[in-house]
Amino acid sequence: MDRHTSEFEFELRSCRWAERAWPPTETTSGNHVIVARQLGTKRRRWDTIVLECDPAALRERAAFGPERLDSDLLHLVRNAPTEWTYYRDCLPDPGYPWRYVREAIHRADDRDILETRKSGNRIQIRRKWPYPDWVDRIIAIENKPDLDASAARVLGSQLEYDVAVSLADEVWVATRATGNAVEPALFEGLPIEAGILALEPAALTATVEWYPRTLPVAEPGTRILERPDGGERDGSAARFEYVDPETKAETRLAIAERAYERGWRSFVDTMRPDCRGFQLRARDGTQLRPHCSAKGRCQTAAECSGNCPEFEPEPPGWRTRGWPIEGGPGKRCRQLLEDRRRRRRPGL
Repeated sequence: MDRHTSEFEFELRSCRWAERAWPPTETTSGNHVIVARQLGTKRRRWDTIVLECDPAALRERAAFGPERLDSDLLHLVRNAPTEWTYYRDCLPDPGYPWRYVREAIHRADDRDILETRKSGNRIQIRRKWPYPDWVDRIIAIENKPDLDASAARVLGSQLEYDVAVSLADEVWVATRATGNAVEPALFEGLPIEAGILALEPAALTATVEWYPRTLPVAEPGTRILERPDGGERDGSAARFEYVDPETKAETRLAIAERAYERGWRSFVDTMRPDCRGFQLRARDGTQLRPHCSAKGRCQTAAECSGNCPEFEPEPPGWRTRGWPIEGGPGKRCRQLLEDRRRRRRPGL
Protein backbone atom coordinates (compact mmCIF):
# COMPACT_ATOMS: atom_id res chain seq x y z
CA MET A 1 0.00 0.00 0.00
CA ASP A 2 1.23 3.45 -0.87
CA ARG A 3 2.83 5.38 1.96
CA HIS A 4 0.62 8.35 1.16
CA THR A 5 -2.62 6.42 1.60
CA SER A 6 -5.30 8.70 3.04
CA GLU A 7 -6.33 8.51 6.66
CA PHE A 8 -9.77 7.40 5.45
CA GLU A 9 -8.39 4.33 3.70
CA PHE A 10 -6.13 3.56 6.65
CA GLU A 11 -9.21 3.75 8.85
CA LEU A 12 -11.05 1.20 6.72
CA ARG A 13 -8.08 -1.17 6.92
CA SER A 14 -7.89 -0.65 10.68
CA CYS A 15 -11.57 -1.56 11.01
CA ARG A 16 -11.14 -4.70 8.94
CA TRP A 17 -8.09 -5.72 10.98
CA ALA A 18 -10.05 -5.27 14.22
CA GLU A 19 -12.92 -7.32 12.83
CA ARG A 20 -10.54 -10.18 12.01
CA ALA A 21 -7.94 -10.07 14.78
CA TRP A 22 -9.33 -8.39 17.89
CA PRO A 23 -8.20 -8.62 20.67
CA PRO A 24 -4.54 -7.92 19.81
CA THR A 25 -3.26 -10.22 22.55
CA GLU A 26 -2.25 -13.84 22.74
CA THR A 27 -5.32 -14.73 24.80
CA THR A 28 -8.83 -14.64 23.37
CA SER A 29 -11.84 -13.36 25.29
CA GLY A 30 -14.38 -15.65 23.63
CA ASN A 31 -16.53 -12.62 22.83
CA HIS A 32 -18.01 -11.67 19.50
CA VAL A 33 -16.69 -8.44 18.02
CA ILE A 34 -18.67 -5.69 16.27
CA VAL A 35 -16.73 -2.82 14.69
CA ALA A 36 -18.09 0.62 13.76
CA ARG A 37 -16.50 3.88 12.70
CA GLN A 38 -17.03 7.61 13.26
CA LEU A 39 -19.21 7.31 16.36
CA GLY A 40 -19.34 9.02 19.72
CA THR A 41 -21.10 11.80 21.58
CA LYS A 42 -21.76 15.46 20.79
CA ARG A 43 -18.47 16.32 22.52
CA ARG A 44 -16.26 13.49 21.21
CA ARG A 45 -16.21 11.30 18.12
CA TRP A 46 -13.93 8.30 17.70
CA ASP A 47 -12.52 6.91 14.46
CA THR A 48 -13.19 3.28 15.35
CA ILE A 49 -15.37 1.62 17.98
CA VAL A 50 -14.94 -2.06 18.89
CA LEU A 51 -17.71 -3.75 20.86
CA GLU A 52 -16.82 -6.93 22.72
CA CYS A 53 -20.15 -8.73 23.03
CA ASP A 54 -21.42 -11.81 24.81
CA PRO A 55 -22.36 -14.17 21.92
CA ALA A 56 -25.54 -15.55 23.51
CA ALA A 57 -26.78 -12.13 24.61
CA LEU A 58 -25.98 -10.72 21.17
CA ARG A 59 -28.32 -13.26 19.58
CA GLU A 60 -31.01 -12.16 22.01
CA ARG A 61 -30.41 -8.54 20.99
CA ALA A 62 -31.17 -9.53 17.38
CA ALA A 63 -34.83 -10.03 18.35
CA PHE A 64 -35.15 -6.23 18.52
CA GLY A 65 -34.16 -5.87 14.85
CA PRO A 66 -31.15 -4.44 12.98
CA GLU A 67 -32.03 -0.81 13.68
CA ARG A 68 -30.73 0.94 16.78
CA LEU A 69 -32.84 1.58 19.84
CA ASP A 70 -32.65 5.23 20.79
CA SER A 71 -32.82 6.44 24.39
CA ASP A 72 -36.64 6.63 24.37
CA LEU A 73 -37.01 3.06 23.10
CA LEU A 74 -34.37 1.79 25.51
CA HIS A 75 -36.32 3.39 28.34
CA LEU A 76 -39.32 1.27 27.29
CA VAL A 77 -37.80 -2.13 26.53
CA ARG A 78 -35.55 -2.12 29.61
CA ASN A 79 -38.40 -1.26 32.00
CA ALA A 80 -41.46 -2.84 30.38
CA PRO A 81 -43.22 -5.28 32.76
CA THR A 82 -43.98 -8.94 32.13
CA GLU A 83 -47.70 -8.38 32.78
CA TRP A 84 -50.09 -5.85 31.27
CA THR A 85 -49.69 -2.55 33.15
CA TYR A 86 -50.64 1.07 32.55
CA TYR A 87 -47.43 2.58 31.19
CA ARG A 88 -47.25 5.43 33.74
CA ASP A 89 -47.50 2.95 36.59
CA CYS A 90 -44.60 0.76 35.48
CA LEU A 91 -42.09 3.07 33.82
CA PRO A 92 -39.69 5.28 35.81
CA ASP A 93 -40.19 9.01 35.47
CA PRO A 94 -38.37 9.81 32.19
CA GLY A 95 -37.56 13.39 33.18
CA TYR A 96 -39.43 14.79 30.17
CA PRO A 97 -43.14 15.06 29.24
CA TRP A 98 -45.06 11.77 29.15
CA ARG A 99 -46.42 12.56 25.69
CA TYR A 100 -43.00 11.69 24.30
CA VAL A 101 -43.21 8.34 26.07
CA ARG A 102 -46.53 7.67 24.36
CA GLU A 103 -44.94 8.47 21.00
CA ALA A 104 -42.12 6.04 21.78
CA ILE A 105 -44.68 3.37 22.71
CA HIS A 106 -46.33 3.71 19.30
CA ARG A 107 -42.93 3.50 17.58
CA ALA A 108 -42.03 0.40 19.58
CA ASP A 109 -45.37 -1.16 18.66
CA ASP A 110 -44.77 -0.39 14.97
CA ARG A 111 -41.38 -2.12 15.21
CA ASP A 112 -43.01 -5.08 16.99
CA ILE A 113 -40.64 -4.95 19.96
CA LEU A 114 -43.30 -4.14 22.58
CA GLU A 115 -46.86 -5.33 23.16
CA THR A 116 -49.53 -2.67 23.64
CA ARG A 117 -53.27 -2.57 24.20
CA LYS A 118 -55.90 -0.09 25.35
CA SER A 119 -57.97 -0.44 28.49
CA GLY A 120 -60.51 2.33 28.22
CA ASN A 121 -58.43 5.43 27.47
CA ARG A 122 -55.30 3.99 29.04
CA ILE A 123 -52.41 2.46 27.14
CA GLN A 124 -51.10 -0.71 28.72
CA ILE A 125 -47.77 -2.27 27.79
CA ARG A 126 -46.07 -5.62 28.19
CA ARG A 127 -42.60 -6.65 27.14
CA LYS A 128 -42.08 -9.23 24.41
CA TRP A 129 -38.51 -10.15 25.38
CA PRO A 130 -36.12 -9.01 28.09
CA TYR A 131 -33.47 -6.61 26.83
CA PRO A 132 -30.13 -8.43 27.25
CA ASP A 133 -26.90 -7.13 28.71
CA TRP A 134 -25.06 -7.79 25.45
CA VAL A 135 -22.08 -5.39 25.60
CA ASP A 136 -19.12 -6.47 27.74
CA ARG A 137 -16.56 -3.83 26.76
CA ILE A 138 -16.25 -0.79 24.48
CA ILE A 139 -12.89 -0.05 22.87
CA ALA A 140 -12.11 3.32 21.24
CA ILE A 141 -9.38 3.56 18.58
CA GLU A 142 -7.96 6.70 17.00
CA ASN A 143 -6.37 6.13 13.57
CA LYS A 144 -3.34 8.26 12.73
CA PRO A 145 -1.26 6.66 9.96
CA ASP A 146 1.36 9.42 10.12
CA LEU A 147 1.64 10.47 13.74
CA ASP A 148 3.97 13.45 13.64
CA ALA A 149 4.54 15.86 16.53
CA SER A 150 1.77 18.30 15.56
CA ALA A 151 -0.78 15.51 15.13
CA ALA A 152 0.30 14.00 18.46
CA ARG A 153 -0.31 17.30 20.28
CA VAL A 154 -3.86 17.49 19.00
CA LEU A 155 -4.49 13.82 19.63
CA GLY A 156 -2.98 14.03 23.11
CA SER A 157 -5.65 16.42 24.38
CA GLN A 158 -8.38 14.24 22.88
CA LEU A 159 -7.01 11.15 24.59
CA GLU A 160 -6.74 13.02 27.89
CA TYR A 161 -10.44 13.79 27.57
CA ASP A 162 -11.17 10.08 26.92
CA VAL A 163 -9.15 8.98 29.93
CA ALA A 164 -10.77 11.55 32.22
CA VAL A 165 -14.36 10.77 31.21
CA SER A 166 -13.65 7.02 30.81
CA LEU A 167 -16.64 6.16 28.64
CA ALA A 168 -14.64 3.47 26.87
CA ASP A 169 -12.98 0.57 28.68
CA GLU A 170 -9.79 1.11 26.67
CA VAL A 171 -8.46 3.76 24.30
CA TRP A 172 -5.88 3.02 21.59
CA VAL A 173 -3.96 4.83 18.89
CA ALA A 174 -3.42 2.93 15.64
CA THR A 175 -0.53 4.23 13.54
CA ARG A 176 1.28 2.94 10.48
CA ALA A 177 4.10 0.50 11.25
CA THR A 178 7.48 1.97 10.27
CA GLY A 179 9.65 -1.10 10.81
CA ASN A 180 11.97 0.82 13.13
CA ALA A 181 13.37 -0.89 16.21
CA VAL A 182 11.30 1.57 18.29
CA GLU A 183 8.14 2.99 16.75
CA PRO A 184 8.18 6.83 16.66
CA ALA A 185 4.73 6.96 18.28
CA LEU A 186 6.31 5.86 21.57
CA PHE A 187 8.27 9.11 21.72
CA GLU A 188 5.19 11.32 21.43
CA GLY A 189 3.55 12.88 24.47
CA LEU A 190 0.46 10.68 24.56
CA PRO A 191 -1.26 9.72 27.84
CA ILE A 192 0.25 6.55 29.30
CA GLU A 193 -3.26 5.11 29.73
CA ALA A 194 -3.66 4.87 25.93
CA GLY A 195 -2.40 1.83 24.04
CA ILE A 196 -0.41 2.08 20.80
CA LEU A 197 -0.86 -0.25 17.82
CA ALA A 198 1.57 -0.38 14.90
CA LEU A 199 -0.56 -1.49 11.96
CA GLU A 200 0.69 -2.69 8.59
CA PRO A 201 -2.36 -1.90 6.43
CA ALA A 202 -1.28 -3.87 3.37
CA ALA A 203 -0.78 -7.16 5.26
CA LEU A 204 -3.49 -6.44 7.86
CA THR A 205 -1.13 -7.25 10.73
CA ALA A 206 -0.49 -5.26 13.90
CA THR A 207 1.79 -5.33 16.90
CA VAL A 208 1.14 -3.84 20.32
CA GLU A 209 3.79 -1.23 21.10
CA TRP A 210 2.18 -0.06 24.34
CA TYR A 211 -0.57 -1.77 26.30
CA PRO A 212 -3.44 0.40 27.57
CA ARG A 213 -4.82 0.64 31.05
CA THR A 214 -8.38 -0.44 31.72
CA LEU A 215 -10.40 2.67 32.51
CA PRO A 216 -12.89 2.86 35.44
CA VAL A 217 -16.12 2.97 33.45
CA ALA A 218 -18.26 2.15 36.52
CA GLU A 219 -16.91 5.13 38.47
CA PRO A 220 -17.66 8.86 38.08
CA GLY A 221 -15.85 10.48 35.17
CA THR A 222 -14.39 13.95 34.81
CA ARG A 223 -15.31 16.08 31.81
CA ILE A 224 -12.76 18.80 31.09
CA LEU A 225 -14.62 21.96 30.08
CA GLU A 226 -11.86 24.54 29.83
CA ARG A 227 -8.06 24.34 29.98
CA PRO A 228 -5.59 27.07 31.01
CA ASP A 229 -4.49 28.94 27.89
CA GLY A 230 -1.92 31.32 29.30
CA GLY A 231 1.08 29.38 28.03
CA GLU A 232 3.52 27.08 29.77
CA ARG A 233 3.71 29.29 32.88
CA ASP A 234 -0.06 29.42 33.36
CA GLY A 235 -0.67 27.49 36.58
CA SER A 236 -4.40 28.13 36.83
CA ALA A 237 -6.69 25.15 37.24
CA ALA A 238 -8.79 23.66 34.47
CA ARG A 239 -12.57 23.91 34.69
CA PHE A 240 -14.33 20.56 34.79
CA GLU A 241 -17.49 18.75 35.84
CA TYR A 242 -18.23 15.24 37.08
CA VAL A 243 -20.14 12.65 35.05
CA ASP A 244 -22.07 10.21 37.22
CA PRO A 245 -21.86 6.45 36.50
CA GLU A 246 -25.56 6.20 35.56
CA THR A 247 -25.16 8.82 32.82
CA LYS A 248 -22.05 7.08 31.57
CA ALA A 249 -23.84 3.72 31.43
CA GLU A 250 -26.71 5.20 29.40
CA THR A 251 -24.29 6.91 27.02
CA ARG A 252 -22.28 3.71 26.55
CA LEU A 253 -25.43 1.77 25.69
CA ALA A 254 -26.56 4.46 23.24
CA ILE A 255 -23.15 4.32 21.52
CA ALA A 256 -23.33 0.51 21.37
CA GLU A 257 -26.80 0.62 19.81
CA ARG A 258 -25.63 3.03 17.12
CA ALA A 259 -22.60 0.85 16.43
CA TYR A 260 -24.85 -2.21 16.16
CA GLU A 261 -26.95 -0.49 13.50
CA ARG A 262 -24.24 1.20 11.45
CA GLY A 263 -21.07 -0.86 11.50
CA TRP A 264 -18.03 0.45 9.66
CA ARG A 265 -19.19 -0.46 6.15
CA SER A 266 -21.68 2.39 6.33
CA PHE A 267 -19.18 4.61 4.50
CA VAL A 268 -21.32 4.11 1.40
CA ASP A 269 -24.12 6.07 3.12
CA THR A 270 -22.06 9.28 2.85
CA MET A 271 -20.81 8.63 -0.70
CA ARG A 272 -22.37 8.55 -4.16
CA PRO A 273 -22.49 4.90 -5.27
CA ASP A 274 -24.93 6.02 -7.99
CA CYS A 275 -22.01 7.71 -9.76
CA ARG A 276 -20.74 5.96 -12.87
CA GLY A 277 -17.18 6.09 -11.54
CA PHE A 278 -17.94 4.54 -8.13
CA GLN A 279 -16.64 1.00 -7.67
CA LEU A 280 -15.98 -1.47 -4.89
CA ARG A 281 -12.66 -3.25 -5.14
CA ALA A 282 -11.12 -6.01 -3.06
CA ARG A 283 -7.38 -5.95 -3.60
CA ASP A 284 -6.72 -8.82 -1.20
CA GLY A 285 -10.02 -10.61 -1.82
CA THR A 286 -11.31 -10.01 1.71
CA GLN A 287 -12.33 -6.37 1.99
CA LEU A 288 -14.46 -4.26 -0.33
CA ARG A 289 -13.18 -0.70 -0.43
CA PRO A 290 -14.44 2.27 -2.47
CA HIS A 291 -12.56 3.15 -5.63
CA CYS A 292 -13.09 6.04 -8.04
CA SER A 293 -12.33 5.16 -11.65
CA ALA A 294 -12.12 8.88 -12.53
CA LYS A 295 -9.47 9.56 -9.87
CA GLY A 296 -7.84 6.14 -10.16
CA ARG A 297 -7.67 5.66 -6.38
CA CYS A 298 -9.65 5.24 -3.18
CA GLN A 299 -11.60 8.45 -2.70
CA THR A 300 -12.57 9.98 0.62
CA ALA A 301 -16.15 10.55 1.70
CA ALA A 302 -15.62 14.31 1.38
CA GLU A 303 -14.49 13.93 -2.24
CA CYS A 304 -17.27 11.52 -3.25
CA SER A 305 -20.26 13.86 -3.38
CA GLY A 306 -22.57 15.50 -5.84
CA ASN A 307 -20.20 18.49 -5.90
CA CYS A 308 -17.39 16.40 -7.37
CA PRO A 309 -16.54 17.71 -10.86
CA GLU A 310 -16.15 14.11 -12.05
CA PHE A 311 -19.61 13.07 -10.82
CA GLU A 312 -21.59 11.34 -13.56
CA PRO A 313 -24.94 9.75 -12.68
CA GLU A 314 -25.67 6.20 -13.73
CA PRO A 315 -27.68 5.95 -16.96
CA PRO A 316 -31.39 5.58 -16.10
CA GLY A 317 -31.54 2.39 -18.13
CA TRP A 318 -29.19 0.66 -15.69
CA ARG A 319 -31.69 1.18 -12.87
CA THR A 320 -34.96 0.68 -14.74
CA ARG A 321 -33.92 -2.51 -16.54
CA GLY A 322 -32.63 -4.25 -13.46
CA TRP A 323 -28.94 -4.22 -14.45
CA PRO A 324 -27.23 -6.54 -13.60
CA ILE A 325 -29.66 -8.13 -11.16
CA GLU A 326 -31.95 -5.54 -9.58
CA GLY A 327 -31.14 -1.90 -10.02
CA GLY A 328 -27.93 -0.25 -11.09
CA PRO A 329 -24.37 -0.88 -9.84
CA GLY A 330 -24.83 1.67 -7.05
CA LYS A 331 -27.71 -0.26 -5.56
CA ARG A 332 -25.74 -3.47 -5.87
CA CYS A 333 -22.81 -1.90 -3.98
CA ARG A 334 -25.11 -0.97 -1.14
CA GLN A 335 -26.55 -4.48 -1.06
CA LEU A 336 -23.13 -6.13 -0.93
CA LEU A 337 -22.00 -3.98 1.99
CA GLU A 338 -25.31 -4.42 3.80
CA ASP A 339 -25.09 -8.21 3.46
CA ARG A 340 -21.59 -8.21 4.95
CA ARG A 341 -22.73 -5.92 7.75
CA ARG A 342 -25.63 -8.22 8.64
CA ARG A 343 -23.36 -11.28 8.73
CA ARG A 344 -21.53 -9.69 11.68
CA ARG A 345 -24.82 -9.62 13.67
CA PRO A 346 -25.64 -13.17 14.90
CA GLY A 347 -29.34 -13.88 14.77
CA LEU A 348 -30.07 -11.61 11.81
